[in-house]
Amino acid sequence: MKSKGYIALITVLVIGAVGVAISTSLLLLGLGSSRSSFALEQSNQAKALANACGEEALQQIRDSTPFIGTGNLSLGQGSCTYTVTSQGGQNRTITSSGTVGVIVRKVKIILDKITPNINITSWQEVADF
Repeated sequence: MKSKGYIALITVLVIGAVGVAISTSLLLLGLGSSRSSFALEQSNQAKALANACGEEALQQIRDSTPFIGTGNLSLGQGSCTYTVTSQGGQNRTITSSGTVGVIVRKVKIILDKITPNINITSWQEVADF
């Protein structure tokens, strides 16, 4: 009689421990997935900000053809900066970077003509300038 109660108690404890282990694993897996999703969202926002600064630089060139310089924007939860440099003649290079949290994405835009219309020869994400 006594051993039946002991076996039932051990069975309940083992099943409980297995349930706790499964629950903990699921919680940690969900937490890791949430962190990855958050980092991916910040990365996408940083790239969008880098592109926005690139477009702002293009607007500055359109407004003032000889424009060479820097600028920045703060949008949403991040910020971006851009630099326009002359490569001689009508050639310009725009470098911009967007930052959200600790995530930084960078874009480099190369122009080979700015009058009468701006001609973009390359617009690509880069690892470093």
